[in-house]
Amino acid sequence: MKTVKKDSTRYWPFIALVGICGALGLTDRAAAQERQSLDDAWWTGPIVAAGAGTLPQGHALVEPYFYDVIRYSRFDNDGDERNTPRTHHYGSLTYMLYGVTDRFTAGLIPTFGYNDVSNGRDSSGIQTGDLQIQGQYRLSQFQRGKAIPTMSFVVQQTLPTGKYDRLGADVNDGLGGGAYATTLALYSQYYFWMPNGRILRSRFNVSYAFSGDADVEDVSVYGTSAGFRGTAEPGDVVTITSAWEYSITREWVFALDLIYQHDASTRLTGTDGNADRVDEKFASAWRFGVAPAIEYNFTSRVGIIAGARWFAAGRNTSATITPVVAINMVY
Repeated sequence: MKTVKKDSTRYWPFIALVGICGALGLTDRAAAQERQSLDDAWWTGPIVAAGAGTLPQGHALVEPYFYDVIRYSRFDNDGDERNTPRTHHYGSLTYMLYGVTDRFTAGLIPTFGYNDVSNGRDSSGIQTGDLQIQGQYRLSQFQRGKAIPTMSFVVQQTLPTGKYDRLGADVNDGLGGGAYATTLALYSQYYFWMPNGRILRSRFNVSYAFSGDADVEDVSVYGTSAGFRGTAEPGDVVTITSAWEYSITREWVFALDLIYQHDASTRLTGTDGNADRVDEKFASAWRFGVAPAIEYNFTSRVGIIAGARWFAAGRNTSATITPVVAINMVY
């Protein structure tokens, strides 16, 4: 087996997590005081898991995320680690949501990005990604002393607004998938009181995404080359996220996401530039990740979060680390 030099920087999320957890364990340990009230706990939300609560009627939320997806290695089918040129995908996505009624929130999630690669041509400029339209209906509301969490049913519709084919020499301009996709999700949220009286907020989200077909021409995000004509059939995606937020003080919160994602196989059919038949099925993939972060809330309606999402190289997938910062604003 080939010996690969290890990159120690990939382990920093675990080092940071151990340090933060140790600090939390010392916070107010000796002071088992009165329970913290919900009004005394301000939240921005973790990096990954969206909230199960809906906005009050007539209120709006704007939450822009800025991130850098750093891809540094992957595992091949034999389980051996393979170094790959480090790449950066600088991106942003913004939740723009509005409370239509107290139980129903709707909105848009636009995305933008720029690819910076070490062994090829960078994006020609900032590119638009696919646009998501979201509707969220609250099924239940948490009440202290009762076992029922806040729960919501969520539907997201992805519109293929981003470039994905006919890329020519600018292959890294491709930020879209080219297909309409629907995501169905169930979000839940609950509050626990720790022995020292501080609040621990938990979220558990499950989503299932399925896509239509994408017509593909020439160079594309699916790895096709000039002259290709055919169809891509993206595989379904299952995502499970468990998130935890500990209220250190009213303003400061420690957050942690645990993420599992499974991508079903994608199929590519058509003809290449030589008129030869193409029928390729990409293997399914899975990955597991963690995302520790720190929140600071200026008020109950304005907060900022900074942290990183780390995916280990799983099956047929690359290892990535993604520094993230976001600002949450409710009006």
